[in-house]
Order: sequence, then structure tokens, then C-alpha cells
Amino acid sequence: MDVENKLKALGLELPAAGTPPPGRAGAVRVGNILFVGGHTAGPEHKGKLGSDITVEEAYEGAEHACLSCLADVKFAIGDLDKVKRVAKLLCMVNCTPDFGQQPAVANGATDLLSQLYGDSGAHARSAVGMSSLPNGACIEIEMILEIED
Repeated sequence: MDVENKLKALGLELPAAGTPPPGRAGAVRVGNILFVGGHTAGPEHKGKLGSDITVEEAYEGAEHACLSCLADVKFAIGDLDKVKRVAKLLCMVNCTPDFGQQPAVANGATDLLSQLYGDSGAHARSAVGMSSLPNGACIEIEMILEIED
């Protein structure tokens, strides 16, 4: 599969894995399931959809949040090629009450995972609106993955 070479071919790279505060982990393995905690797009992708950031900008933010998730995946299991299946994404979009294009924003993560993992990247997904997110982020994403030993 060679996911990291696919990232390079797309002109993308993983950020450094985060250091969670005491009592938390970026990702937790339970058997062959890996639960990845919420990751935001970072300071360059702040804003509320429907008022001060476009769907296109937030789509890119979703891709960046997904890359941050994948950095913690690599830290937890050592190799992105050990991902057998992307099972579920929860995409939380910072938006105004009347904004209804949360799925279009979440597609930034979905499209990236499809490019990296093909059919194994197809996942169940929720894309929901939130009145705010930490540090004004436009999106926060959680993942659930099936992994190989």
C-alpha cells in the first residue's frame, strides 16, 4: 500500500504527533481497533462556516485535521500501512445555525482517505454542525480504524 509514499506524491506530509495532556492519549488501541481522539485543522484554518470561512477553505482544513489524526495513528502503531480499514469518522464543523453543507466540508478528510487507502478508506461518517470548536477551529475530526498486527 505504502501510504507515506502516496502522501508524498500528493505533496502532503504528516505533522508531528501531538502531545496530549496528562490523562489523555492521542489514540487508544483496543484489540484490533484504534480510536483516534479529535484533531483540529490548526491555527491556519480558523473560522465559522456560514460567516467567515468558505467551504473550500474548510475542506482544506478537514484534510489537515485528517493528517493530524494520521500522525497520531503512525505514532500509536508505527506504520500507516497497518491500517486495514477506516471504519468511522466523526466530523464536527464549526458553523452558523443556518449552515447546511457540513458534508461538503468533511469531504476533505474523506477524499484524502480514499486516495490513501482506496476501498479500505471508505468509511461510515457523521458530519455535524457545532456552535463552536476549540481555538476557533473550523473542523474537528475523530477516527475509528481497524488495524493489523
